Amino acid sequence: MAEEFGASVRVVRASWEELPHHFEDGTFDMVFCVGNSLHRAEGARGRGAALESMSRLLRPGGRLVLTSRTWERVRARGSRLDISDRLVRRNGRDAVVIYRWEIAPQWEEEHHIEIAIAQVDATGLAVVRSELLSCWPYRHEELEVARSADARTVPKIGSTAAVLPTSVIS
Repeated sequence: MAEEFGASVRVVRASWEELPHHFEDGTFDMVFCVGNSLHRAEGARGRGAALESMSRLLRPGGRLVLTSRTWERVRARGSRLDISDRLVRRNGRDAVVIYRWEIAPQWEEEHHIEIAIAQVDATGLAVVRSELLSCWPYRHEELEVARSADARTVPKIGSTAAVLPTSVIS
């Protein structure tokens, strides 16, 4: 699609730690961290390193835009199994999405989310594929503390324009 508009797009898949190897500091006006990925950083130290790496890429006055679950709600519901009550159709295939949440007793402990897709084939048989993910949830206030600790590198994250909560499964 970019070619239609004469735009050149460079796509790089990299961990937060690898970002400085791909881009110069101050390269972008805006950096997006989407898809609930920040909770995959291991604990407060990992989250701080991720925010710092992303922030280094911003020009002065740039914006870091995050999307995140409302982890307070996720934790309040506890460990559980969420099974969608609707079939999802993609590429002509029907599937049910299942989330298994393992909520640790303490915020700073490793939590787990297993995401399973039960795909129904033309004969009615179900094929299940799943992936177990580790995560370290956080509160919005923790992002503000990280910003306050190093206001030089981490941009303001407090406005609704910069923090976009998602409510897919919360």
